[in-house]
Amino acid sequence: MKNILVCRESDPRETRVAMIPDDIKKLIGMGFSCKVVSGAGVRSGFSDADYEKAGAAVIAKEQDGYDCDIVLRILKPHSADGLQPDTLHLSYLDPFNEKALLREFAQKRIQAVSLEMIPRTTLAQKMDVQSSQTSLAGYVAVVNAAARLPKILPMMVTPSGTINPARVFIIGVGVAGLQAIATAKRLGARVDAFDTRPVVEEQVKSLGASFVKIDLGEMGQTDQGYARELTPEQIKKQQEAQAKVCERSNIVITTAKVFGRKAPRLIGKDVIARMMPGSVIVDMACSTGGNVEGSKLFEEVITDNGVIILSGDLLERQVPFDASKMLSGNFTAFLTHFYDKDAKECKVNLGDEIMRGCLLTQGGRIIHERFQED
Repeated sequence: MKNILVCRESDPRETRVAMIPDDIKKLIGMGFSCKVVSGAGVRSGFSDADYEKAGAAVIAKEQDGYDCDIVLRILKPHSADGLQPDTLHLSYLDPFNEKALLREFAQKRIQAVSLEMIPRTTLAQKMDVQSSQTSLAGYVAVVNAAARLPKILPMMVTPSGTINPARVFIIGVGVAGLQAIATAKRLGARVDAFDTRPVVEEQVKSLGASFVKIDLGEMGQTDQGYARELTPEQIKKQQEAQAKVCERSNIVITTAKVFGRKAPRLIGKDVIARMMPGSVIVDMACSTGGNVEGSKLFEEVITDNGVIILSGDLLERQVPFDASKMLSGNFTAFLTHFYDKDAKECKVNLGDEIMRGCLLTQGGRIIHERFQED
């Protein structure tokens, strides 16, 4: 497999592209060939001429590239129509919620890789789209909140008096949370952070933030590095302790997601009602049910008491040049990892733990044990 198709995303909200010209040039130098759908990179800052200069063939529509044996896109497709059997298809697939699409991929004998399922291991770090994109989202969450906040973030000593620093509270210290902490600190805010995994306390403190300790009993993380799901009792205890911090915070950013499940509700209307007017909340889990009561996907909400609730999903789309560069690096690392130097092509190797972890369909069936159906 060495013929690559880079698709143009069909969602009008999507600003990113799966592969940038620099990486295409690199792959062509290894022996790959590449077709790019016209306009695929325009919203990310890459023209058709940039792709042609890199050595790619620019095609008018996606269907003109279905003779390629590797297909790259960001968002899950509406269907697998037109793709050839044994095509290696890489994209986000939302596999826990897209059972019908997985069945279609299997029936049409497509080899479908789910980007979300790439193992979070040291070896696969360069391919980890979740980390690369949520890191950018954590940065944008702070910038967006700062832009809406009616006060500045840093402390200032002026002839007119001293302005105290804004207080920022980050709930959930994964990749997005850590970047949010670092960004808020760089902007001069006073930062508190909480996570259900006590192991991250040291990371929080190393960034100059204060770790909020809440005794929830036995906690930990999955083998993929995600926080384990809380019990209803633990969630209630967490909510009560967090409420006190939220009340004194100017910005609250929630990043708590449980992979494949509904996001936990962390901030209710009763807590929001006690927050200061003009405070800003960014809910980075809107698309999976929301951490914040009343938040809306892709919409801003202003409560009766003047608290601003921002949607924090897919914020990486606001910085598409860098988001595309990082995504492209992830795709390139994946293809390079499975590149056979002798054959000068990419090969599907189920003996590799990375491929076993993210390849969902092959040979006419769903092969990943987490998604197999009786």
